[in-house]
Amino acid sequence: MPDAITVPAAVKPVTQPDASAAPAKGAKLRTSSFKVPGEGSSGTISVVTVLALLVLWAVVTNIGWIKPLFLPSPRAVFQQFYEYLTGQANDKPLWQHFLASMFRVFSAFLLACATAIPVGIAMGMSRWARGIFDPPLEFYRPLPPLAYLPLIIIWFGIDELPKVLLIFLSCFAPLALAARSGMRSASQEQMNAAYSMGASYMQVIRHVILPSALPDILVGMRIAIGFGWTTLVAAEMVAANVGLGQMVLNASNFLRTDIVIMGIIVIGVVAYLFDLLMRWMERRLVPWKGRM
Repeated sequence: MPDAITVPAAVKPVTQPDASAAPAKGAKLRTSSFKVPGEGSSGTISVVTVLALLVLWAVVTNIGWIKPLFLPSPRAVFQQFYEYLTGQANDKPLWQHFLASMFRVFSAFLLACATAIPVGIAMGMSRWARGIFDPPLEFYRPLPPLAYLPLIIIWFGIDELPKVLLIFLSCFAPLALAARSGMRSASQEQMNAAYSMGASYMQVIRHVILPSALPDILVGMRIAIGFGWTTLVAAEMVAANVGLGQMVLNASNFLRTDIVIMGIIVIGVVAYLFDLLMRWMERRLVPWKGRM
C-alpha cells in the first residue's frame, strides 16, 4: 500500500494588496530628488543665486572693501553700458562692436559646420579618412589659440581673414570629433533591421546612421560655438579697431575696469543666449534624445 501523502497542517493564504494603500486614481506619484538624480527644475535657484551675487557685489563696492580700480560698482558698470548703448561713450557704439564680433564668430562657425561635420562623418565611416584626419586634429586640438596666432599673422596678414581663421580652427576640432563619435551611435540591430527591409548602404546611412548621429552633432555645435566665442578676444588682438574683444582689450590698456567688466558681461550674456539657442534646436530637431 503506498505511503499516505502528508498535507501541511496550515498553509499561509496569499494576501491581496490592500486597495486603500494604492494611490487614488489620477493622483500624481511624488518622487524624491534622492531617488532620481537631478530631478526638478533649477530655474528658481539660479535666479536667486544671480540676485545674491549682485547684492554681494553692490554691498562690497558700496562699503569700500574693494577699490573701484579693481572692482567698480554695478551702477558704474551699468552707466558705461548705457553710454555705449546710446553712443555717448568716447568710442564706437556698442552695436558696432557687437555686429563686428557676431560677423567673425558666425562666419567662422558656419564655415566650420560646412567642413568639419562632413570630415567627422567621413572619419566615422572610413578608416582611410580616420587615418588621414585624426593625426592633425589630435595634434592641434589641445593647442591654445594664442600659440599659433603669430604664425597665422605671418601667413595671412592682419585683415579679417586671420581673425575668422583663428575662430574657425577653434570650432573645427570639436565639431569633427562630435560628428565622428555620433556616427557610431546607431546600434547594429537598427542597421540590420533596415537591411532586412531591403535598404541599401546609402539608405542606411541616410535614414539610420545620420539621425542617430544628429544628437552628438548638435552637442558638438554647442561646444564649438562656445570655443569660438571664447577665442574672440584672442582673434580681435590682431589689429582690430572694432569688436567686443577689442573693446575690452582697449579699455584694459587705460585701466577702465568698469568698461572691462561691462564688456565681459556682454560677452557672457551673448554666449549664454547662444547656448539657449542650441538647446532649443536640440529640442526641435531631436525630440527623442534621452527618451530611448
